[in-house]
Amino acid sequence: MTPPPTPKGGVKTIPIRRQTVSIMTHSIITGTGSYIPTARIPNSHFLNREFYSADGIRLTKPNAEIIQTLQNITGIRERRYVTEDLKTSDIAFFAAKKALEGVDPESLDIIIVAQNLGDVPTDNVRVDIVPSIASRVKHKLRIQNPYVVAYDVPFGCPGWLHGMTLADCHIRSGDAKKILVIGAETLSRISDPHDIDSMIFADGAGAALVEATEKEAGILAHVTRTDAADHVYLLRMEKSYNPNHTGGELYIKMDGHDIYRYALKIVPEVVKKCLEKAGYSLVDVKKVLLHQANEKMDHAILTRLFRLYGIKDIPEGVMPMTIAHLGNSSVATLPTLLDLLYREDLEGHHVGSGDILVFASVGAGMNINAMVYKVP
Repeated sequence: MTPPPTPKGGVKTIPIRRQTVSIMTHSIITGTGSYIPTARIPNSHFLNREFYSADGIRLTKPNAEIIQTLQNITGIRERRYVTEDLKTSDIAFFAAKKALEGVDPESLDIIIVAQNLGDVPTDNVRVDIVPSIASRVKHKLRIQNPYVVAYDVPFGCPGWLHGMTLADCHIRSGDAKKILVIGAETLSRISDPHDIDSMIFADGAGAALVEATEKEAGILAHVTRTDAADHVYLLRMEKSYNPNHTGGELYIKMDGHDIYRYALKIVPEVVKKCLEKAGYSLVDVKKVLLHQANEKMDHAILTRLFRLYGIKDIPEGVMPMTIAHLGNSSVATLPTLLDLLYREDLEGHHVGSGDILVFASVGAGMNINAMVYKVP
């Protein structure tokens, strides 16, 4: 008997003795890569900065005190910046090459790049997203196949995780079998040097190769929400806080306290909903991978999440952290964290087959997403 053609919808029907067995297609990560910029920027780098408040008033508190306060809250001791010769598409390409080691780029179906500001050059703080960063990466990979589709996802800091959601949807629908999902950003280029929050931001890129499988593993569930009614401008682009600044550049701005309160309330709810959708409980989770935005906030989110399950004692080592030495690189933090975890470059952290990982991120929009993943 000749098997019928495979229908779309991520389900393959195989005839066996006049009965059919449906095999669900899942999405697994088969490769990871990251690019960590070479320029280390310690907190002392900001000792001679002139900081201003949002209303344009020069801050009189000594910079050493300002820096120490920020370090106590965020946990950041240093961050990484790209060198002047590199842009977002360059470091996205570096991460992509690493994730594709041993894989023919021509075999890809889709390239998704999560980014928000495009290729911002050193000498011209302007957004450049034409052509898309994904198309530039495809060009740098020298892919000739015109049916390797490349597109960008501007989704705030949760962009890479949303890219993973889109990849899973493509694979389950039968549209694709092999997708490269990259997160890359150069926040140092659009950080106001006169804003205290500029010390939080960093540069970086991370990538994951996602492939179709019939294994009972991979991406099990994802949940996404957008709270634009009341919180849309908690992260935004505005002019420099320095009233004497003459350029018309727009820099990233955020209402840190409001974001903290919002994230603390909503992120644990989204993670719990995602775990329930996947049919798991928090006690089943080996690692919680949170967007590396603020160490204090991430620990508070983790504590609130465990309390939702009535758990007071949080297992040691359940949440790997990189923010202390890498800073907040937006869409790059989660894929970079995952790459370091998979390559066992995070001391004290290891994952193996069958482990359940939960990812979560929050950022501009305001967007929040979560994903449950079972390691093959």
